[in-house]
Amino acid sequence: MTGAAERLPRLLALIPYLVSRPGIAVAQAAEDFGVAERQLRRDLELLWMCGLPGYGPGDLIDLSFGSDTVTVTYDAGMRRPLRLTTSEATSLLVALRALADSPGITDTAAVRRALAKVEDAVGQTRSTGVVVGLAGREHAVRPGVHDAVREATTHRKAVRMRYYTASRDEVTDRTVDPMRLVLLEGHSYLEAWCRRAEGVRLFRLDRIDAIEVVDEPAAPPPDVEPTDFSAGLFRPMPDQPSAELELEPDAHWVAEYYPVDEFTELPQGRVRVRMRYSDRSWMVRLVLGLGGQARVCRPPELADEVRRRALEAMTRADNLLST
Repeated sequence: MTGAAERLPRLLALIPYLVSRPGIAVAQAAEDFGVAERQLRRDLELLWMCGLPGYGPGDLIDLSFGSDTVTVTYDAGMRRPLRLTTSEATSLLVALRALADSPGITDTAAVRRALAKVEDAVGQTRSTGVVVGLAGREHAVRPGVHDAVREATTHRKAVRMRYYTASRDEVTDRTVDPMRLVLLEGHSYLEAWCRRAEGVRLFRLDRIDAIEVVDEPAAPPPDVEPTDFSAGLFRPMPDQPSAELELEPDAHWVAEYYPVDEFTELPQGRVRVRMRYSDRSWMVRLVLGLGGQARVCRPPELADEVRRRALEAMTRADNLLST
């Protein structure tokens, strides 16, 4: 099996190559790509399960195999060699960084080589103003957090942490009993029994401000089961309100840092996202904190409140300057 750094470019190039050569012999394609025929068949099997978001049968790449030939019957829009926008490259970087820092990855060198190549490409297209990995609170995990979490989960020790809860925009001190470390949607999480909340909680590692392994055994209740994430990480409540925001390029990090239900690319590097929230005052603070890089499309009452709060802030500033 070839390394990830070699395999990814080959997978991206295979579809446009095969589209332009319907019915090509598998042996010929393997020779053109410089790999064994067995390896190429593995690549084709992997591509068969890839495609556009939605991932229903009509969204996946479809291949037709003869005895020794292959034809692409549905290309999922991959007729041309891959060209990433800066925001797409940024998303790929976030996922690669999370993968590189995750335990159990045997070929981290290959992941880091791929990461370096994407970083180099992004560095050549920085004109949109997107800064990779930076946001109001950085995606980077603080030094020592990964080591502490690994130690706690391996030796079943409790941990004391200072944690930032994004949905409430607050920092709290907690003592938790680790259960497992999981990688979900490009981010590393500690799943643990939270003694403060008296329930199982997920703690994103890049939101842990400080952590200490406590010299006492982790003791979650014996009847507690790990969470089933087969239906996805974010499970909104039926009556939870949502906001539609239009984000400028420098605010794309919002869609990576917070769960979004919808993501639509717009001209000039802007995107439109739909986000659910529990606390309207938190959403107002988020939009105001983006400093003009976000516009509320709906609901109108949220837009009115953001406008009112912004005018109040400007009035206070004018009063301070005039005194």
